[in-house]
Amino acid sequence: MRPNERHAAILEIVYERKNASVEYLAERFRASHETIRRDLSRLAADGRLRKYHGGATLSEAPAEGAFNARIHEFAREKRAVARRAAALFSAGDSLFIDTGTTTLALAQELARSSGLAIITNSVSITQCLARGPGSNRVFLIGGEYRAEACENLGPLAVAQVAQFNAHDAVLTVGAIGANGLQDYALEEAEIARAMIAGAERVTVIADASKLGRSALFPVCALERVARLVVSAPPQGLLAEKLAAAGVQVLVADAAPAPRGARAER
Repeated sequence: MRPNERHAAILEIVYERKNASVEYLAERFRASHETIRRDLSRLAADGRLRKYHGGATLSEAPAEGAFNARIHEFAREKRAVARRAAALFSAGDSLFIDTGTTTLALAQELARSSGLAIITNSVSITQCLARGPGSNRVFLIGGEYRAEACENLGPLAVAQVAQFNAHDAVLTVGAIGANGLQDYALEEAEIARAMIAGAERVTVIADASKLGRSALFPVCALERVARLVVSAPPQGLLAEKLAAAGVQVLVADAAPAPRGARAER
């Protein structure tokens, strides 16, 4: 198991159990106590949990809340989608990345890469990429800061997005339906539309729970999307519409690891 995968799995356990000991996590992941302590220190530094002597518990940071809860929903699927999407990009590419739990998982994957230029309105994604072992250029879009999802929004953010051109806009949205992409928040939809306007190609990443949904604010038509990376194949009318729009659908393998597989130490 890769460290970033173990980090996500640790967060799931702490979220479900409210706290977890180093001893329990070391046994659970077949890793040394020193490895788990390093994992907890890293997650605590990122504000994802609170470390105490011998274990960790939920973070009390005000930025936690609904966004943090969504991190743990369909976490395995989001990690699989992130791994599949990260393989699409290489050195020299420039990417818009918007704020979302799936794009945060993508940033954890891209943090090991080098040579990318990434423009984002997410403070968490910026921090993740800056602390990673890879070497990428990261541009943080300014604007009004919203603590709940650690993101910058509003007219200033939209105006700053317009100052960049990128090869790809990599987006996660609230709903993917036969009528296109939609979102539940107006200001997040505005950021997504601005990124699409400045990108040569649009890649959407999502767990399958977003398929077949509809939301209040339109983002773009399916015809504007080049690739959809998703954890399960679209079905019915949506599948037909995606095919008609020429969208390349890439299904990520979200199957759990075989039981008894040895974790990385």
